[in-house]
Amino acid sequence: MKIVLVGAGSAQFGCGILGDIFNGKRLAGSEITLHDINPHTLEKVRETAAAFITAQGLDFTVNATTDRKAAFKGASFIISSIEVGNRFELWDEDWKIPLQYGAKQVYGENGGPGGVFHSLRIIPPILEIVADAMAICPDAYIFNFSNPMTAIVTTVKRAFPQARFIGICHEIGWLTRWLPPILGMDPREYRFRAAGLNHFSCLLEIKEKKTGKDLYPEVRRKAPAFFEREPGYSDMLDVYRATGKLEEAERFEKGGNGGKSAYEWADRKIIKFMLENYGLLPITTDSHFGEYLGWAWDVADHRGILDFYDLYRIMLGQNARYEIKLQTAERVVPIIEGILGDEGFEEGAVNVLNDGLIPDLPPWIAVEVPALIDANGVTGIPVKDVPKGYLALLRSYCGVYDLTAEAILGKKKDLVIQAILANPVMHRATSVAPMVDRMIARQEKWLGYLT
Repeated sequence: MKIVLVGAGSAQFGCGILGDIFNGKRLAGSEITLHDINPHTLEKVRETAAAFITAQGLDFTVNATTDRKAAFKGASFIISSIEVGNRFELWDEDWKIPLQYGAKQVYGENGGPGGVFHSLRIIPPILEIVADAMAICPDAYIFNFSNPMTAIVTTVKRAFPQARFIGICHEIGWLTRWLPPILGMDPREYRFRAAGLNHFSCLLEIKEKKTGKDLYPEVRRKAPAFFEREPGYSDMLDVYRATGKLEEAERFEKGGNGGKSAYEWADRKIIKFMLENYGLLPITTDSHFGEYLGWAWDVADHRGILDFYDLYRIMLGQNARYEIKLQTAERVVPIIEGILGDEGFEEGAVNVLNDGLIPDLPPWIAVEVPALIDANGVTGIPVKDVPKGYLALLRSYCGVYDLTAEAILGKKKDLVIQAILANPVMHRATSVAPMVDRMIARQEKWLGYLT
């Protein structure tokens, strides 16, 4: 069996997924092909993997190539995580330039005008990856880790409806972290389901396994006290000090209590608002959930979100070390093994084409739902009785994804303008066309295809 890692030159992704694969129970004997457009970092990951295989006495072979078509020959599974250009420089532009044109967007990675520009930039190369896979190894499963997840999966499935293309995001892991202390229960005692759009998903059901008792009322009652104690990103004080950012550490420390509990509901105010007004617990933090909501600007803890953004940049810088650890950090390897072993387990969250899984959303939108993992692959589990208020929020963003996909596939600037005008976070009209022109000129290398 052959597994291909696309974007493997990233120390974080390449070494991280390799550790997951090496820790797997069914993958021994596999050929792992590493692919990236950067030959220098790609070779570093290959050398690290080869040395680790030898040191641990593992039954794997590993090779590397910058030739994507050669990499895909004979592939059974493709795991892809790519970005284009300088990630944080472009992200800063996605976030801050729309702010100058009156877009009160939160974060701007997946939603808001920034999320649209991110989609326009990253989806064309992903379509090229999938096109090669469909020509060379059409039966291979393709697991995508890149954002903006919903935009990517929606567009890919529109262009290649037969592709076995699945989006994987670890945001569901927040629930596995939050729910045990909220409920004071062992996670083996309850089961839960969440659904929505990627980074815009909520816990919909949680029940005690033994009795079938609905535990959501208890979650609603206990969650506020939990999040008031939850430190959020106040552990940044230690990160700042460890990385020599003493000025930032001093600024953060002045927030109170040594920086350890400086901000009540730090980056959690939208979560609090959703619990109070919708009775639902989002499965992610404000920085992501707020990207899709026109009213989020009024609620969000902007300082907490900026602190998270700073922390994220620091963490990625720290994770640039080329080292492999036997682990199961991401869910993609258990999913692959579940397919190979016909295990028939329920996976908490995958991103697949809706096609009726959430009946009140369009069939063409990619949704984040639980899934059955067995020899048939990844089969989304239908989610019914989604609260109408939450559905209204989800539906308000579907048109943005529709227009973004059409803009990319048709290479049409006018549809980009319409996608941004349809965006719930955009409250000004006359500035949209100039903003789009500015971004195309600024990022011409990636957006120049739009006419």
